[in-house]
Amino acid sequence: MAQIPANGIQLHVLRMPAKARPRADGQYPTVVFIHGLGPDSLASFYFTLAAPVSSAGIEVIAYDLRGHGRSGRPPTEYRLTDFVADLAALLDTLEVPRPVHLVGNSYGGTVAFSYALLHPERVASLVMIEAEPATELWSRKIAKLFDRLSRLDDPGEMASVTTQHGEYVARLAKVTSHKLHTTTMARDVVSGPLLSREQIQSVQSPVIAILGSESDFVDKAELASLLPGCRMVIVPGQGHWLLMDAPHTVRDLLLSWIAEYHPPAPQQPPARVRRPHAEVSPA
Repeated sequence: MAQIPANGIQLHVLRMPAKARPRADGQYPTVVFIHGLGPDSLASFYFTLAAPVSSAGIEVIAYDLRGHGRSGRPPTEYRLTDFVADLAALLDTLEVPRPVHLVGNSYGGTVAFSYALLHPERVASLVMIEAEPATELWSRKIAKLFDRLSRLDDPGEMASVTTQHGEYVARLAKVTSHKLHTTTMARDVVSGPLLSREQIQSVQSPVIAILGSESDFVDKAELASLLPGCRMVIVPGQGHWLLMDAPHTVRDLLLSWIAEYHPPAPQQPPARVRRPHAEVSPA
């Protein structure tokens, strides 16, 4: 792992080479993993998908978003445009030569979608795990979540979270609450910029949405309406923590998707050997 300067801050980055049999054309697919908001970091992909995807012959890039993990945490500048600019600068700095498959979990998928809108030539496909584009509905939902998280300095609120979700989730929520009180993240994130229906439907990259059947984070009907060409996969019995709770299912769906949109290079057929024509003697 390394610290990479990008868009005026230091981003903590993991880059893993493709480890499987070399391709005939040397053109390995590249996957960029983008994690969610709050207590999340590249660790959520490091402990789930990074190694098996690399072993399958795919280059892996994962990084901590600004304000998360070991990346820089400025006091301001947490609009969606800032996160998108970070991703663009990171890929430039790493000199990634080909279009990439963007895999975003929760807010990471929102970042990936807005990046694809601005840089369509650099995106091979979008994989959105429990994620959706930045719409007005999405903004209201995030604002409501942030409002509750920002009140976790109240002992009663913290006790309620602990009772509902357990001590581990409560600790993560408290970390997020601290970020919301010490940065402009809450105000900036919900401001977008938000996307219109026309902008969303103008994205040409292939999109697959992997959603938990028990999650109400993403409005499935609304997403299907916004992206009628999106392939939607509903994983039974899973909620918003789909990536962590069912990593093998997500892995299999991801590898199948990339194989479809980045097929193996065709092998060169063996050279044909010219054989002299046999001479036929007259009877």
